[in-house]
Amino acid sequence: MTVFEALNSQTLPLRLGGTAAILDRVGVDTSAWKIREVGDGNLNLVFIVDGTKGSVVVKQALPYVRLVGESWPLPLKRSYFEYQALVRQQERDPGMVPEILHFDREQAIIVMEFLTPHIILRKALIEGQQLPRIARDLGLFTARTLFRGSDLSMETRKRKEDLALFSDNVELCDITENLVFSDPYYEATLNRHTTPQLDGIVRELRADRDLKVEAQRLKHLFASNAETLLHGDLHTGSVMVTPEETRVIDPEFAFYGPMAFDVGMLLANFWMSYFSQAGHEKDGDRADMRDYLLDVVVGIWDTFRDEFSRLWHTERNGILYQRTLFEDRGDALGSTQALDEVLQSIWTDMLGFAGVEMHRRILGLAHNADFETIEDADLRARCEAKALKLGRHLAVNRRKIHSMAEINALAGRLEKEIVA
Repeated sequence: MTVFEALNSQTLPLRLGGTAAILDRVGVDTSAWKIREVGDGNLNLVFIVDGTKGSVVVKQALPYVRLVGESWPLPLKRSYFEYQALVRQQERDPGMVPEILHFDREQAIIVMEFLTPHIILRKALIEGQQLPRIARDLGLFTARTLFRGSDLSMETRKRKEDLALFSDNVELCDITENLVFSDPYYEATLNRHTTPQLDGIVRELRADRDLKVEAQRLKHLFASNAETLLHGDLHTGSVMVTPEETRVIDPEFAFYGPMAFDVGMLLANFWMSYFSQAGHEKDGDRADMRDYLLDVVVGIWDTFRDEFSRLWHTERNGILYQRTLFEDRGDALGSTQALDEVLQSIWTDMLGFAGVEMHRRILGLAHNADFETIEDADLRARCEAKALKLGRHLAVNRRKIHSMAEINALAGRLEKEIVA
């Protein structure tokens, strides 16, 4: 087997300079390549390669968690699952993921198109940008990839083959199972939070029996309900945007899990962005931005629900809720009843996943820039405390919540609270 070697700016042209797909996109004169290492994530190396003809992105997995170091090993095979997920996402919602130009499984390298002038969605929201397309684009993406990757749509053998393939992404599932569902709720070694400002509410949450039981119910669901192929880490840092275009990146956590997980993780990040806006008001009031973010949440869910319903009626060709039981017998009402029950289940579970995502991003290992870039610790803690309260409400009371308007109204009341 070829020995794994991490890329750097000097070795990258030597290693990839003979790859035709890259030369066609960047240019054949490797001496003219300009290489920048831009990876700011938790796991991987990421380079931008500029040449005489154009640019590409080179992403390489490392055999450990970059955020922590070699003391936390990770298998290189995660890049294989990312590659396979990108292929399937491109098939299921064309144009919503980057084009793959080259994949080297042994060296865990994916070369893909360079998205420009796109920026990370999280950064755009921190800057106060109101992007007109993201609600519709992300609602369609989640509905199409989740529906078309499930037994509602796929041919049974193909779906089970995919389930077997992605079931080997064990180590990244283990990260989610611990960092999202368990670690925030006890004194795990790698946890961190804004201290001492949040110490009181953190003690309350970790003593909250109802919350911990619900978090474990959600973990049970995550670990056992292999409904569809998930992105697995869908948040505003996994989306690149311009005002005209939305692209989804980084599905290395892809696996078969509950349909509601991707949607819940995504919406949680918009609610966190909402609560973080008070920390980014140096250039003026962000009231309009807060309204925009709540509208985006509504838009994503409404688009997801409508597109999922459309696919239910037009592409439901799998083994679940077969047409032979409903439409073919003239029972369209039965099909609609089944659809309503499926959507209600997704809604309820989605709220729970959103709640624990908000907790883990504030109390666990991997925080997000929405809060982390707020330099004033007291102000940051006030923003975070409001998100923690909403997260608790969503996780514990998800079966009693009936509309986005209800949640957004609560978010508005929490935003106006004076937190000591």
